[in-house]
Amino acid sequence: MQHDEFELFLQEMADVKPLAQDAVLQQSGEFSPTLAQQARRKAAEQEMEYDPHYLSMEYVELVKPDDVFAYCKDGVQQGVYRNLRLGKYQCDATLNLLGKTLQEARSQLQQFISDCHQRGVRTLLIQHGMGRNSKPHPAILRSYVFKWLPSFAEVLAAHTAQRQHGSYSATYVLLQKNAEQKRENRERHTKK
Repeated sequence: MQHDEFELFLQEMADVKPLAQDAVLQQSGEFSPTLAQQARRKAAEQEMEYDPHYLSMEYVELVKPDDVFAYCKDGVQQGVYRNLRLGKYQCDATLNLLGKTLQEARSQLQQFISDCHQRGVRTLLIQHGMGRNSKPHPAILRSYVFKWLPSFAEVLAAHTAQRQHGSYSATYVLLQKNAEQKRENRERHTKK
């Protein structure tokens, strides 16, 4: 069988002529990138560098309108997480994303979490809706909010809200202490 394949190969290659020159030519200056092209390339590479606040708009696993969202980073005390989950903390700030496009919601969520963390706000309520009437896919904004929240370094925990705060259409978020709050906490505990 191998002999037949080799014969077939030779028949196919019968009219192929060798190249007149097989030396590799050095690249001339006419094909090297211009300064403008180099600057654009560098700018594009910098944009691609890691952004700690980047929220992906790529594929998201869609959740159902009545799926419970539960997220807790390692190290968060179970009692703290339980109190968040049960709605026992006062929500100090609320973000309403209802009716927003994904791009608007992403931008507003980034800004809201950043502002709240800087101001020392610890417990948030994000209103994203249940998405039952969303077209073409139900709960798409809700799905993205669930995807985005764990990507924030400032977010310690999040959970679907209790009925009095919106139930499946809202999510509690617990932020870590900012630098000033951590310093005050250290000072308070060193005095004891």
